[in-house]
Parts: sequence; structure tokens; C-alpha cells
Amino acid sequence: MKSIEYATVREVSGPLIVVEGIKGAAYGEVVEIVTPSGEVKRGQVLDSYSDRAVVQVYEGTSGIDTVKTRVRFTGETIKLGVGLELLGRIFNGRGDPIDGGPRPIAEDVWDVYAPPINPASREYPSEFIQTGISAIDGMNTLVRGQKLPIFSGSGLPHNQLAAQIARQARVLGEEERFAVVFCGIGITHEEAAFFIKELQTSLERSVVFLNLANDPAIERILTPRLALTAAEYLAFKQQMHVLVILTNITNYCEALREISAARHEVPGRRGYPGYMYTDLASIYERAGRIRGRKGSVTQLPILTMPGDDITHPIPDLTGYITEGQIVFDRELHHKGIYPPINVLPSLSRLMKDGIGKGKTREDHADLSSQLYAAYAEGRDIRSFVAIVGEEALTDRDRKYLQFADNFERKFVNQGVYENRPIEVTLDLGWELLRLLPESELKRIDPELRKKYLHRFEESARNSRSSSSGSDKPSSSSRT
Repeated sequence: MKSIEYATVREVSGPLIVVEGIKGAAYGEVVEIVTPSGEVKRGQVLDSYSDRAVVQVYEGTSGIDTVKTRVRFTGETIKLGVGLELLGRIFNGRGDPIDGGPRPIAEDVWDVYAPPINPASREYPSEFIQTGISAIDGMNTLVRGQKLPIFSGSGLPHNQLAAQIARQARVLGEEERFAVVFCGIGITHEEAAFFIKELQTSLERSVVFLNLANDPAIERILTPRLALTAAEYLAFKQQMHVLVILTNITNYCEALREISAARHEVPGRRGYPGYMYTDLASIYERAGRIRGRKGSVTQLPILTMPGDDITHPIPDLTGYITEGQIVFDRELHHKGIYPPINVLPSLSRLMKDGIGKGKTREDHADLSSQLYAAYAEGRDIRSFVAIVGEEALTDRDRKYLQFADNFERKFVNQGVYENRPIEVTLDLGWELLRLLPESELKRIDPELRKKYLHRFEESARNSRSSSSGSDKPSSSSRT
């Protein structure tokens, strides 16, 4: 379509400009703004009515006036050049390379505002993704095609966990092709340097998009859509399993609120726009699997809850759209537990479909249920102890209290560079349950108890007898 140029800028407001006297401007249309100094900036039509258009400017509105500025409507929407050359590259929030390399050769050009997957074409997610994190793999399993957010708080180590998952995540099976698309939204220069450093070991299978805190807020609306477009190409054209990590969704929502205020819209809850639920859904619902295609897009959005308030509009609306949540706990963080995941309010709604025989292991479902129940019992007793003291506890209570401490220190807690296979995670769970009487393990099938619990008890006895045998002096030493 032929581009049309206007010199009728009537208003500049924050990241927005209002252009009058136009014809046929379309929502989402790409706009080029030429400032009086000759600098060319890019923007997008945010609203169009009568003979006016509201344009959001990605590079900011500094230098734009209402006299000499020219606005060119291109008739095109924002597109991303896609291809396998995206792998191993780092881009800014507008999709331009920032790693010193040339622009990747595009095999195709895709619209970044693609619609979510058609519900009638979706295939139900049911295959396990191993993150190497016991609290996730064992208790809140991530499944291919799922959207499972992490609810964190200010000052908690969500960035470290995001980098660790990006390094370690994989799908089981040698023939499976796996990629990670990492998207930083409104992050600081320090955080960007951290992610670039941490992802170097797995960069050949990664695509990185970084929108920095000093970039225009309006750019944060575009960055996750660029990342998801790249992920969809790798998944549905190259038949890869793609994990998309989006951090920080809170910064994205703050940008939505800023743009809404600049447009003088009526605010909703806590000043956020009333359409924030729909906008978030347009991002989250791009995760999934398509029937008849091998690839998948799995999302792991990360958000910080303002004031650690899980009822805040951002986590609240996210929880409605996604399939569970992983919740960080500040009390665990203060204890030195990493990652500080509280498994009690955490949930993976698709876990039951991604575990079991042939996927993880036959004992996974029963074991995780028993671990959850025992830990919940231990936490309740811990609260009781804070009131009446340990003297009032029975032997059973003391065992559950000890189990809760061991669960946090040995199962949830692990090193930043520690990658635990699912077998190690499950074996660790059985080892912890040995502390409790077998009569308390009511959530585990008796056959599974016999197969796994007794195996660990026998292994422990053999280990003790071997140790005691090595302590005995040899005949040569007695002589």
C-alpha cells in the first residue's frame, strides 16, 4: 500500500501524538515520524476516529513539534522477520540486534499482533518439561503448551530462577528440538547484563529480547509480542518445543496504565485500564499446541506482586487466564531457601496430565500428593508451636515438624547451578518420607510404597552395614 505523509500534528502528549486531517488510518498501522531535525522515529496507530489518529511513538516524543514534524502512514502493520538465524541472537525491545551482529536474514515476515490459537485447533497439553527445579518438577510440574506464571515480590530472586530455568529446561527424549525465547520487559541495565551473562552457555538455542527501564514505556507493549512471534515461528514452522520466559509482566501492566492515562481513558481497578484482562489474555493465550503439528509454545511469565499482594489486579487477572501459579514466599527467602517457592499456594492445573508412567515416573502423582499433605501438616504444627511451645507436641507432631524443616532445606532448597533430573527429585521425596511412619502415608498406593519406600529403607540398611564393616579393624591390623 502506498504511504501517505501529513504535516498536521496537533498535539503532543507524553508518548502520544494526535494527527488531524487524515483519511483511512487503521488500528495498529506503522507510522514514521520525521522530526524537524531530520530524525526518523517509528510509531503505531493506537486509535483512529473521524479525521484524527492517535499515534504512539516508540522512541519517545522529544524533538517532535506541531509545526514542522511530518508523519508518514505506511499502510503496514508491525512485522518481524523470522528465521532460524534468530537463534543465538540478542535484540532490543523493537527487534533490532544489539549483540554487534548483522540483522538476521529473514525466511519470512510475520505480523507481531497475531491472534491467539484457535480453540478448535488446540491440542491438550500433556507432555512434561524438565526445569531441573525440584519444587517445580516434583510439585508443580510444567507441561508443554502450558502457561504457568511465577508470582514473586520485590527483592526476591525471580531473575536468578528465570536464568536458571532458561539454562536448564529441556524436554525428555533425544530426538526433541528445544529452544528458549527470553523476553525482558522494563528491566534495568544491571539485570540485562546479568541475563546476557547467564544465558551465554545456552545462547545457541535461545532468542533474547530486552526492553530496558530507560526505553520508552510504550515499547514494552511491543516487546512480548515480538518474542511470541519468534516463538510461534520456531514452534509451528520449525517443529521445535519453545519455552517463552517473560519478565516482568508488572512492568508491562504499568506501561498499559501509563498509556491509558495519556489517552484520558476512564481508569479501572487501582488506575489500570478496564481492558487489561483482555490485553493480558492476548499475550497468554498465544501459548499452546496446535493439532497436527509437533511443536509447542510454553509460557513462564514472571511478575512481581506490589506489596506482596496476591489480590492485586495484575496477579489476580493473570491467575484467571493462566493454568496455575508458582508463588514465592518472603519468609522462605529470609531463611536462606532458594528458590523460595511455597508449594502450598502454588498450583499447576495441568500437572496431572503431564506426569506418570511413560512421562515422568509411575509414583509421581501419589508421591507429590503425600509430600504436599505432610508439608501442610508440618506448617500447621509450626504455627501451633508458636503459640504453645514444643513441650505440648506428641511424637507424631514432632516428626511432622521435622519433616517440614527437612522439606524446605533439602527438597525446595537447591543451588543456583544445581540441575536435578526428575528421577533425583522423586528419589529425594521418598527419602524425606522415611521420617514418617508408614501408616501415615495414606495417599500413596500400597504397591508403590512397597516398591519405592522399602527400596530406600533397604538401601539405607545396606549403607549402614557397609559403613560399620569398614570401621572394623582388618586381621592384618590386629596382628
